[in-house]
Amino acid sequence: MQLTIGKLAAAGEVGVETIRYYQRRGLMDTPTRSGGDGWGAAGGGGVRRYGADDLRRLKFIRSAQASGFTLDEIGELIMLDEGDDRARVRALARQRIEALDEKIARMTATRAALARLADQCAASDKGPCPILSAFEPT
Repeated sequence: MQLTIGKLAAAGEVGVETIRYYQRRGLMDTPTRSGGDGWGAAGGGGVRRYGADDLRRLKFIRSAQASGFTLDEIGELIMLDEGDDRARVRALARQRIEALDEKIARMTATRAALARLADQCAASDKGPCPILSAFEPT
């Protein structure tokens, strides 16, 4: 598999600038330009080519982000994978789980409060709407 940065971006469902940002952050390697004069000579010279490992890395980064890991934590996970430090990986995962549990608890409380306000709003057509009143600054 040999992909240009545009095709890698499309396959990873990100923009080209996202890949470049990950490269600047050290999360992804920047391949050297292939042959040619570096100015797009005939035969594809001067083009950076990405392979299956690059796509796997990109998808790993996106999946880890979707799980709530920061880019710094993702960088650490990548380094830990190279060093085989499973204890630290488990610790990072447990920290992420704890943060997610806290967020779920806050969202559950917010949902319950909003449901109460919706019930109060439906109880009467008179006076100010409790939902709108709840969002006004005090």
